[in-house]
Amino acid sequence: FLKTNRPRMGRGKRNKEVKSNLTDNESAKMTTSKGTIQGYNGVATVDKKHQIIIDAQAFGEGQEHHTLQPVLESVEARFRKLGIADNIYEQGAIVTADTGFANEANMKYLHERQINGYVPDNKFRSRDPKFQNQKDKYGKRHQNQPATGRKNIIPAGEFQFDPVNLTCICPAGNAISYQSTREAENGKIRVHFEGRLLQCRHCPKKHQCMQNPTSANHRKGSGRQVSFTIENKRLPNYTDWMKHRVDSPQGKEIYSHRMSVVEPVFGNIGTNKGLNRFSLRGKKKVQGQWQLYCLVHNIEKLANYGRMAA
Repeated sequence: FLKTNRPRMGRGKRNKEVKSNLTDNESAKMTTSKGTIQGYNGVATVDKKHQIIIDAQAFGEGQEHHTLQPVLESVEARFRKLGIADNIYEQGAIVTADTGFANEANMKYLHERQINGYVPDNKFRSRDPKFQNQKDKYGKRHQNQPATGRKNIIPAGEFQFDPVNLTCICPAGNAISYQSTREAENGKIRVHFEGRLLQCRHCPKKHQCMQNPTSANHRKGSGRQVSFTIENKRLPNYTDWMKHRVDSPQGKEIYSHRMSVVEPVFGNIGTNKGLNRFSLRGKKKVQGQWQLYCLVHNIEKLANYGRMAA
């Protein structure tokens, strides 16, 4: 495998090499409600009117945002091959996708292709006045569970941050290492620092400064990590364009239907059909298994509603 394959690069914001699994090189680590597992993402495109799956693909990537473009192109090619439409997106098709598909590259693709799409960022609820009292009315999630992590540690505000030279001095007087400058989900630029391992290990303020002081005790651990927001005078981007679309009355009305369109389909396949995890290895086999279950879903829809008037 090492002789015939190049290093596999991740699809996240930091383009770094990721490890290949020994038993299934095409799979990836997935963060789920049951922890981190090795597997695939099953992506399905669903018709709003009849809940028919018109495209189903499996991707062995931890991030799903990069799958939007190949899925939309596959749908376009399928409708053209069937003679339904040369370009389904130019004939009034509306595309909605959840926040997992929101990034700048996808927004740019939708804009340049002139696709009538609505893909909200993960902050769109907080901008909606309808949800401003949601936490007061329903409470916070897991509010009765014991809190994790340590409170009352030394805050980042007590670190001496120089935004010009990108340096940082910790409360103990030690310079900590610059790590990276990245754009956060809200579009702001944040600068990240991390304390040197040996300095944090022997620092007298370690127990007041670190969430997990023992992480500095072994060689593969890490020191105190802090980040700071810097002034970001940027021009409007494609994400801003999508925010205006999603926040508009029309956008809210269109996107409100996504939950009732696609989630029942996944519920039917996962709960009624019993596909709660792929049981094969290799992308080709996994995709076959995923498409087979989607085919059974479509057959069931056609059997129950196929004679209804269009």
